[in-house]
Amino acid sequence: MNSNFSFLDTLVFVLYGVVVIGVGLWVSRQKKGTQKNASDYFLAGKALPWWAVGASLIAANISAEQFIGMSGSGFKIGMGIASYEWMGALTLIIVAAFFLPIYLKRGIYTMPQFLEQRFDKRVKTVMAIFWLLVFVFVNLTSILYLGALAVHNMFGISLISGIIILAFFAIAYSIYGGLKAVAWTDVIQVVFLVIGGLVTTFFAFDKLGDGNVMNGVNMLMEQAPEKFNMILDSSHPSYMDLPGLSVLLGGLWVANLYYFGCNQYIIQRALASKSIHEAQKGMVFAGFLKLLLPIIVVVPGIIAFVLNEQGLITINKPDDAYPILLGMIPQGIRGVAFAALVAAIISSLASMMNSISTIFTMDIYASFINKQASQTKLVTVGRVSALVAVIIAISIAPLLKNLDQAFQFIQEFTGFVSPGALAIFLAGFFYKKATSNGALAAAISTFVFSLAFKFLLPTVPFMNRMGIVFLLCMLVIWIFAIFEKQKAKSFDAFVIDKSLFKTTNGFKIGSAIIIAILIFLYIIWW
Repeated sequence: MNSNFSFLDTLVFVLYGVVVIGVGLWVSRQKKGTQKNASDYFLAGKALPWWAVGASLIAANISAEQFIGMSGSGFKIGMGIASYEWMGALTLIIVAAFFLPIYLKRGIYTMPQFLEQRFDKRVKTVMAIFWLLVFVFVNLTSILYLGALAVHNMFGISLISGIIILAFFAIAYSIYGGLKAVAWTDVIQVVFLVIGGLVTTFFAFDKLGDGNVMNGVNMLMEQAPEKFNMILDSSHPSYMDLPGLSVLLGGLWVANLYYFGCNQYIIQRALASKSIHEAQKGMVFAGFLKLLLPIIVVVPGIIAFVLNEQGLITINKPDDAYPILLGMIPQGIRGVAFAALVAAIISSLASMMNSISTIFTMDIYASFINKQASQTKLVTVGRVSALVAVIIAISIAPLLKNLDQAFQFIQEFTGFVSPGALAIFLAGFFYKKATSNGALAAAISTFVFSLAFKFLLPTVPFMNRMGIVFLLCMLVIWIFAIFEKQKAKSFDAFVIDKSLFKTTNGFKIGSAIIIAILIFLYIIWW
């Protein structure tokens, strides 16, 4: 550990590591004479309660890029960047009410599996290969790199050592235990993530208020009122990133609905729930946690902005804000904040590894390589594929240091794909005449349209571009449906009636509270 760590800091962090690995191995144990089957390994035996679903979803969602990147955006832009989290809370409600009932009724393991049931094997295979390539070479690699970079910047651990340590930590419990180990340890990870994040915010306010946290809160509102505008006007220097009302009415919906509703990495927790009602309660619980997250990952950046303006700290670039604030936490407590950062990284790594192994095993291996594979064989293949994926990521991750703005590049690349993918899923859910050829055309069109907008109309904000490309992909699907003049394959098996979308009173009440809080927040900080 870095010399800025006291013995107590080190003890807290070591205790965190022991608890997480210990719990992961403990929940993964098997009774004598039994073997894990595919449902046990990839879907935690479909036995997750609502609170494990919600906690695991948030742990998978939050990683180093949120702590570092969103705090940096808070420093530069302000609370406007919190729309990613707050609109995400509303998106979770929509996904829970309208996406999950369809997925769970079909009894699927993976998103490509749904596409095969609704369209055909071509669509499934194309999307499965795409997701595997993106998950391994973009997402898993970037989580390792950005996580190790954050640890390096804060604590002096070399980049390659950080990559290896983080990967080993995730491997230690997730590969053997599968989603069950990932989900149950995520409950612990979220506790560290929230408490450690709040500790950083508390001491940042304490610094701003010269030893009085409430004074710090008041000073923040008084000295940086411009940082609390949720909707940016066209004259704002960050308008291209957050284009005014389009944030609420445009492309951010495409990004969020794709990420939370069509992404194996996130939705797998809900597929592993005890029932549809447990899954929906878990999504509402995650929605409440999303409301809290800006206090942890955005507000510290705004505090750093005011401290920098006062000359109390020196920040050369926005992404330095969070590491510098961590350095102000007293010794003896710093270990909790470090554990929060590592918890965010490790939980995301473990979740990504599990999603990669699930898609490869169920959509590639079991479909093309060994159609008669036993349940034990599927579990073994899942473990091996997860290990191979992380080895590839470890090999590639150090190369990302040669890229400028690696995270922004990754976000933009994902934005090329999400409009088409979301269009395919929504058409698959709710448009009977959508065909397999139309779905394949939309998958190709999303790249073509996105590239055309990027190079021919570079002044169109990134978020607006996603919204327009999504509408164009839906148009492509509709045109194919009109010209092919046929019902979608086997759509009789996809009869959707209103009873499928009935929700409990508890879900309705929780959703209403989240919506009311969001309306209040946007009204006061419009």
